[in-house]
Amino acid sequence: MFPEKSTILYNLIMIALDLAALSIVRRHKPGRVALANLFPLALAGIVAAVTLGKGIFGVLQMLSYGVFLHGFIVLTGIALIWRREFRGVAIASAVLAFLLGAIAIDAIFIEPYWLEVSRVQLKSPKLEQPLKIAVVADFQTNVWGEYQRDTLRKAVAEKADMMLLAGDYLSQYNSKHQVVLRQQFNAFLKEINFSAPLGVYAVSGDVEQYMEPQNWPENFAGLPVTVFTENKTIKLPGMCVTGLTLGASRNAELRVPECDGFHIVLGHAPDFALGDIRADLLVAGHTHGGQVRLPFIGPIVTMSKVPRQWTAGVTELPGNRTLVVSRGIGMKIGGYAPRLRFLCRPELVFIEVLPA
Repeated sequence: MFPEKSTILYNLIMIALDLAALSIVRRHKPGRVALANLFPLALAGIVAAVTLGKGIFGVLQMLSYGVFLHGFIVLTGIALIWRREFRGVAIASAVLAFLLGAIAIDAIFIEPYWLEVSRVQLKSPKLEQPLKIAVVADFQTNVWGEYQRDTLRKAVAEKADMMLLAGDYLSQYNSKHQVVLRQQFNAFLKEINFSAPLGVYAVSGDVEQYMEPQNWPENFAGLPVTVFTENKTIKLPGMCVTGLTLGASRNAELRVPECDGFHIVLGHAPDFALGDIRADLLVAGHTHGGQVRLPFIGPIVTMSKVPRQWTAGVTELPGNRTLVVSRGIGMKIGGYAPRLRFLCRPELVFIEVLPA
């Protein structure tokens, strides 16, 4: 897809700032004077990102170009310009440029497709037999490739008793390509016998609401998948499953009454966990674990009302409740989000609930 005009304009501005920065480096020695002259250029780059970026994801996308592309260019230029006269600074610049390049390669080409299989083990006095649950969250793809097929194969190969699909399935906004992608997705699910003894349950996410809100169940046409187009509780022997609409999953004041047996509540966003949810297991996706996590800081953006430490993994809640939030399989693709993951691998989650 051809870059947005705002992206092209931002990079043209940054190239001008790169040239200005390297011109300053040529004229000054390392020190306060050089930094004083370079600081306004860095500030101009940030202002350009905030001005041209559309929403928080757009700003992050611009800043990604600024750091990984233009930061790499400037640091490499400094290493070359000062390589003889200021060898120590040149070496430090070269090392930083190498680190930026390595991080960019990891975040763009490696981590997004480095699937992690996470296993969670819980106990409940409400079960008489072990229960294995596969959680497929944020499949979120606009292409059909081996990574997508391999992930679905892994989900089926586990032979879980139940599968929970937490929304955001296909992120193809071109209507013609969307039809083709849906057909490929649906046909492959049928080919691998995508099913589970206690059922497969699917809720909608943001992607389904943005594209064709009424048509997303067609992803699972002809398959043994229960889709929740409204808040509903399905009773099974010794347990029940409640599926939430996208709006309900974002409702931090939601109330879900308890039901007989082991109770599972499935929603796209985890915000509902802040409400009065009288269930044993709460399952969600949406956050992607932040998609980009920084050491000692954690996720930069979570797009959720829950505390940051709740946005990935397992959280024990009061009342013997457990919240499990998957980092998801895909990435934020639509709109202006940067397509990368850093220190936040995609994951396929398997939950095993044992009788207490």
